[in-house]
Amino acid sequence: MACTALPHSPLHHWHSIFRALPTTTPSPIRALSTASITPPQPRIPPRRLLPNIDSDLFKPPKTIKTYPPPPSTRLAHPHPIQSLQQTHISETLDPTGSRTRLFEKRNPDCPRQGDILLVTFTSGDPFSGVCLSIRRRGVTDTAILLRNRVMMVGVEMWVKIYSPKVKSIEVVERAQKRAKRARLYYMRKAKHDRGSVEGVVEEYLKRMRLVRSGAVGMREPGRGGKVGGGGSGRERGGGR
Repeated sequence: MACTALPHSPLHHWHSIFRALPTTTPSPIRALSTASITPPQPRIPPRRLLPNIDSDLFKPPKTIKTYPPPPSTRLAHPHPIQSLQQTHISETLDPTGSRTRLFEKRNPDCPRQGDILLVTFTSGDPFSGVCLSIRRRGVTDTAILLRNRVMMVGVEMWVKIYSPKVKSIEVVERAQKRAKRARLYYMRKAKHDRGSVEGVVEEYLKRMRLVRSGAVGMREPGRGGKVGGGGSGRERGGGR
């Protein structure tokens, strides 16, 4: 019995043909995200071909002038509020610097708690009293608290030393002893109240008039002595 041969597959011939062809390396494929895209450069035609075009097109690009940065305000003024206050004091409120030197803590003659001070305002009205407290808080809050007895009534007043309404501040009499407290609020009680200081102030003003006239020499306000009668002022205030 004769057997019939199976026909070859039609793709068999194509496989043999592809094997005979030289192998080629495929070109690398780049993704869209990694492809380098160079923007197209505008092509300027020659000048001879465009006689009516603007001449600025063929000029080289202009150089932009640069300037250095401005000075740092933070480095020049590390504390702007304090600098502004010092400028305001030196130029407007206290040009001579007398009040600033008077109330400096390093000044041995600065007013202290317990001293009798006389404040004269620009309107001409004076006010005197015992200094109960001194508050040093810049331009707006630097003030002294004075207490006096007027018509048998205790009167207290905060006086701002840099106020334009204050004409002068004078030390009438020093305290006998340096106070150990920064605020002498206990003098509000009847037991420790100094009373009226009008007699001490009148004696001080009389002595200053004599000094201005040249009759007597100038001397420092008393420290512990009875200048003008500290007790007489108390008795005078109590007798009214």
